[in-house]
Amino acid sequence: MISTSQCVSERERYQDCVSPIIGPPSPAAKLSICKPERTSHSFLETIVGCQGGLRTILAQVEAVAPANATVLITGETGTGKEVIARAIHELSPRRNKNLVKLNCAALPAGLLESELFGHERGAFTGACNSRTGRFTLAHQGTLFLDEIGDIPLDLQPKLLRVLQEREFEPLGSIRTTRVDVRIVAATNGDLWQMVQDREFREDLYYRLNVFPILLPPLRERKKDIPEFVRYFVENFAHCMGKAIVTIPEETMKAIEHHSWPGNVRELQNYIERGVILSSDGVFSPPPLEEFEAPSVELSSPTLEDKVRQEIHIACRRSNWKLGGQRGAAARLGVKRTTLFYKMRRLGIGPPSDHAQD
Repeated sequence: MISTSQCVSERERYQDCVSPIIGPPSPAAKLSICKPERTSHSFLETIVGCQGGLRTILAQVEAVAPANATVLITGETGTGKEVIARAIHELSPRRNKNLVKLNCAALPAGLLESELFGHERGAFTGACNSRTGRFTLAHQGTLFLDEIGDIPLDLQPKLLRVLQEREFEPLGSIRTTRVDVRIVAATNGDLWQMVQDREFREDLYYRLNVFPILLPPLRERKKDIPEFVRYFVENFAHCMGKAIVTIPEETMKAIEHHSWPGNVRELQNYIERGVILSSDGVFSPPPLEEFEAPSVELSSPTLEDKVRQEIHIACRRSNWKLGGQRGAAARLGVKRTTLFYKMRRLGIGPPSDHAQD
């Protein structure tokens, strides 16, 4: 989402300090923390892991960025798909224009069309004012569509038309809007399997899959883990006003051997907790077996409590993805719009440290 405000909250500043992937590599003697050199000459050099497991991926990014081709980024949740999308934009001729982001799974189907294409006043009940859509905001820039597999089937033809013709009509309008937008899409699902299951249009799939990039999970990039650990420790310590100069070797080995099903995002959360608990200049995280949050059992749960608990379980297991074949709605056997309504009514949302790729 685009923001024109020059002021940011303390939380936003804090998040800027600990971006999941981006940050200058920290040279370190053995396992101690040193002040990094902040003299990167390229945006790619600011990405943690650029000299390790991501080297091949970043070579692809560098090759496709100057082109205007549509890019489809696939990979597990927490692998850094949004960071790769940002790198493509920053290395492209569109770098001085807007990079607009939209998570297609975060909105109910009824609002997604308006969010993408905009609407005119009176286009539907509650449309008291006109609204500019993301495609218009991204004109001459880049539009990043995360969780592209969650776009409803009935909306996919309109998206296909924009990709083919570069034009659309906002909701409630007869005026055709032409746009020049580069599309970068991302998903943690199997779009081709969704095509086979008739949950995703085949023609749209081919339009999106012009230049595919597959991000490996962190368990396949174990050599990058020490660099991530040093980077996160240093940045969290700086934001918390702590001085941490040493990471014990046994701690680093334990972190390296963990499977990290949540990938870089899970590692980031673990390091943050470890920095909070650390003192005397030594990084002292909790045992990894204690990192998983325990489930809370209610002594006398009401029906509403049981519904809330079931929704929480389904959302956690789907990593807070609501739609799609493996989303929370499918797990619960309800429509995504129904689940979205129930979550709003019960005040259910993703944890504050949960960020989309």
